[in-house]
Amino acid sequence: MIKHRYHILMVTLMVTSLMLWQVAGLTKVDQRDDVFDLHYTGTDLTIDTSSSPSVYAFEDLNQRLQLFPNDYEARLLKGLLYIQRGKLDTAYQEMHELVKRAPKFHLAQLVHADLLMSRASTVSDIGSAPLLARLPKKKQQRLSELRAEATVRLNAYLSQLEGSLLPSELLLLGPSIKNAVVVDKTRQRLYIYQNQGVGKPLKLMRDFYVTTGQTSGNKALRGDLKTPEGVYFITRYIPDAKLPDKYGNGAFPINYPNAFDKHLGRTGDGIWLHGTGTEHYSRPPKNSEGCVVLTNMELDILDKYMEPGTTPVVLTETISWISEREWSARRLELMTVLDRWLADWESNDVERYLSNYHADFWSGKLNLRSWSNRKRRVNRGKTYQNIDLKDVSLFSYPSTASQGKSIVVASFQQLYRSNNYSGDVRKQLYIVREKGSWKILYEGRQ
Repeated sequence: MIKHRYHILMVTLMVTSLMLWQVAGLTKVDQRDDVFDLHYTGTDLTIDTSSSPSVYAFEDLNQRLQLFPNDYEARLLKGLLYIQRGKLDTAYQEMHELVKRAPKFHLAQLVHADLLMSRASTVSDIGSAPLLARLPKKKQQRLSELRAEATVRLNAYLSQLEGSLLPSELLLLGPSIKNAVVVDKTRQRLYIYQNQGVGKPLKLMRDFYVTTGQTSGNKALRGDLKTPEGVYFITRYIPDAKLPDKYGNGAFPINYPNAFDKHLGRTGDGIWLHGTGTEHYSRPPKNSEGCVVLTNMELDILDKYMEPGTTPVVLTETISWISEREWSARRLELMTVLDRWLADWESNDVERYLSNYHADFWSGKLNLRSWSNRKRRVNRGKTYQNIDLKDVSLFSYPSTASQGKSIVVASFQQLYRSNNYSGDVRKQLYIVREKGSWKILYEGRQ
């Protein structure tokens, strides 16, 4: 029923556009701006076109299209920016080409329809032509969703032009991690970063519009329609042949709930990054049941960067953007914390080693007291201990999901050697900053 309603709305837009075009006596494309009366003056879409980000945007979008000719969002954004600049003939050309390439892109169809209808009457906001005001309430709701999508896409793009910053959520990627994903729920945006090697800042490869949970906030309970926030990893890939149509071209499940979620009693599962049902190009902002939803075309692109069991996905309400200098300083600080922990462990001074742990520490069913007793007992038989960490990665945990605490997740391969035991294990530490010092809050296998 929903699919049928969307089809009716799009057909209505196209038919009414053509009727108005004919009524206006425009039997062919008129390339003059003065035949249009279109001014997107709605608060959410008002842009200072003289600002440097806006001026630079056209150059940036053209570069995007040269690299990725099927970047439909780049063409949409160019059209919206041309409308704001009053270049309506150019905007029409962009949108006309876009709807031919992506007929299921409903937002593009609506902007295209606005440009056509503006030849017969004034259009002051997306989908606000007088004729569309007669549509039923349910179709008016769909128009509101498309306006919201336009606002989210445009605002996320323009804010990205304001400076070259790095996400603090990705402080360090080990050699085994080629790429990492960060999702900003406020911006409804997914960013793919590539590991450039030790000491080098991450490189932004692509970024895409996404939709997240219908309910705001961090996931706490099964069925609350919220997208979780935290540090997760892709567990596997599910092809479209094994999925209902609503999941689109495929899905990447993540390991929600993670160790921290479970410790705090958060419930639910089945959080995926997945595509869109075949009837539509994209979904409205904040429209999922908790998953992160991309267009099918962009999910296929994302697939090239994903490695199940290895690729991290950080979900956050708002990305914390920092300068490269601060990014390097934070990474160095955390590596120093890990080095101190190893030195204290290798010293065979068990009390010195235990001083690195937080009062609220846990590991499985162990708390700090039981962990300490175990370590004291084991340490009696040690004459030496050598520990080496390989493939270290560092992720800042979203503050909205960590009870306001400053937490960093360290992931690494631990190589342990002693007089009576040797072992290699993949491990995670949750390290919390409290009163100016870092302490280990959690330790366990990954």
